[in-house]
Amino acid sequence: MNMQRSASGKRPMAAHVKRSLSTAARALGTRDPLPYLDTLIDRTFSLPEDDVSYTRNALTPGAVPYEPSFSEAEPDTLRFTIEPLGPDASPVARRDEATREMRRLVCPVFGRDALRWFDSRSEEWRGFGGLGWMSYGAWFGSAFDEDGLYATKIYYELLPTQIDALAPPLARLTRQAMNEMPSLMPIFTSIGCNREAGSQRVTFLHRGPLAVSALGPLMNRLGIGHQLPSLMRIVGVALGGRFELPPGGVLIGMRNKPEGVEMKLEILLAAIPDLPGRFLDLLKLGLAERPRQLAALARWLEAFGMEANEQGHFSVLSIRVTPHSPARISLYVRPIEFEMREHIEEARALQ
Repeated sequence: MNMQRSASGKRPMAAHVKRSLSTAARALGTRDPLPYLDTLIDRTFSLPEDDVSYTRNALTPGAVPYEPSFSEAEPDTLRFTIEPLGPDASPVARRDEATREMRRLVCPVFGRDALRWFDSRSEEWRGFGGLGWMSYGAWFGSAFDEDGLYATKIYYELLPTQIDALAPPLARLTRQAMNEMPSLMPIFTSIGCNREAGSQRVTFLHRGPLAVSALGPLMNRLGIGHQLPSLMRIVGVALGGRFELPPGGVLIGMRNKPEGVEMKLEILLAAIPDLPGRFLDLLKLGLAERPRQLAALARWLEAFGMEANEQGHFSVLSIRVTPHSPARISLYVRPIEFEMREHIEEARALQ
C-alpha cells in the first residue's frame, strides 16, 4: 500500500514538515532542527502529502501530527511536538521510537548524567509491562535556540496504577491533586531534559465542565492560590469573558520546581463552542503589559505563516503559574498547510 502511494508521484509529507521547520528557524534566528531530527521526520512523515490517514492520530486529530508551540517563558525558541512514525505504527513502536530519540540526543548534547537521570525517570514507561493498554504510545517534543538543541521531551501514557513509579515528590503531588479534585484523572507524564536540568510533569484530564474559579482550593493547597486572579484574567480576556470550560476541554499539568509547584492549565480550543472570532487579538491584549513577549509572539506567528484571521488553527492555549510567577502563556498551533481539510473533502467525494 505504501509503495503504491509513493508511486503516485506525490511528495512525502516530510518535505513539507522540513520546509516549515527550516523556514521558521531562519525567521526566529535559531539553529535548523533538521541536522538533529532529519531521519526521524523522514520515518514519521514518509507517506504522500495528501494521505488522509495522517489525520488518525492522538496529538492533533484531523490534522498532520506536527504541532509547533510558542512559549512566553522561552519566546525565542523553536518548539514543536510530533507523534513518531506513521499512522499505521503500533503504540509500542511509537513509544520505543520516541525513547530511542531521547536517549540518542540527550547523551551527546546534555551529557551522561542527564542520560542517567532520564533512564531512571523513564524506566517504568520504556519497559515491557502493560503494553496492551496503550492507545498511542508516546509523543516526542524538542526545542531549539541559536545554539542548537535546547530541550527535548517525551510524553508517555500514564495509568493511575503507575503513580507509585513517579519520583516520590511528584507522586505525592499527583495524589494531593487527585484528593483535592477527584475529577482529575492522570493521562500522561512528560519527561524533559535541557541544558540546565531535567523535569517531569503529570498531566490530568479534568472530567466534566470546569469553572476556572473552582481551581482556587487546589491552588491554595499547593501554595499558588494568590496566582488565581492572573490566571483568570488571561482566560477571561482570551475567551471573551468565558470562565466555564466544557467537558473534554481541560487538561491540568503539575510539576515540582525549586521555587514550588508549577500548575499548567491547558484549554483545548476545539472544545470551546463559541471561541471568539478575535481570539488572537484578545490574547494579545492579555500580553499588552509585556511588550517583549508580545513582539516575540508576533514574530513567531509570522514564522509559521499564521495570520490574524486564522483563529481556527490554534489548538491549545496553555497558562502556567508558579508561586513567584503570575500567569504566562503558551500557544499551540496547527499551520494551515497541515490541516488536510481539502484532502479529506476530496477523499469523501471519491467514495
